[in-house]
Amino acid sequence: MIPILSTKTLTTQQKSKLFENGFSLTEFDFIQIHFVDFKLDNLGDLLLFTSQNAVKSVLKHPKANVLKSIPCICVGEKTAKLLSENNWKIIHYEAYASNLGDYINQNCLKNRITFFSGNLRRDVLPNILKKNKIEHSEIQVYKTVLHSERIDFPQKAILFFSPSGIQSFLQKNYFSDEIIFCIGKTTANEALKHTKNYIVSENTTIESLIECVIAYFLEKTH
Repeated sequence: MIPILSTKTLTTQQKSKLFENGFSLTEFDFIQIHFVDFKLDNLGDLLLFTSQNAVKSVLKHPKANVLKSIPCICVGEKTAKLLSENNWKIIHYEAYASNLGDYINQNCLKNRITFFSGNLRRDVLPNILKKNKIEHSEIQVYKTVLHSERIDFPQKAILFFSPSGIQSFLQKNYFSDEIIFCIGKTTANEALKHTKNYIVSENTTIESLIECVIAYFLEKTH
């Protein structure tokens, strides 16, 4: 068995895929998400989501259904899927904030955008909105809290799903000779600050990251 660490709890289906391919798995949630209270004031004519957590928090708001008449743009395939499942009209989505920023720059200059964010959100999209003088407001709807744990047993690989997951892990641990698997280039950019021993998944989904892990070790054993 190949021992690997996932820095977030995986679904039963995701774990099964790893077990079927000869991996043993340790899981720990290195970040915690806390939904926060917020007011829905001065909404624009276009909603912006950059994570599933933002969508989940907004869905808990008593006036969530009112928002569903307003179209949205978002970052991430899974974010788009969650919005669609909850009857939002999605105008456009991209895998990365920088790509969505390009879309906004070309198509949304006259919109009034409401951005639902978390406390650790990156500056990419806010900077683009300000630079292009696009009317916008930002509502913080969740908090990401680093939740580190010392891992004392060796791993062949570590799976990371966000830059903050890497930051949390490194509060009580360090990288040695493990392969670091990153869900997309934003997380990989954080890994690069600490190691060159990393691999980036093709798509920004957990399933793609798992496929990447399996393919890497399958190739090594043949």
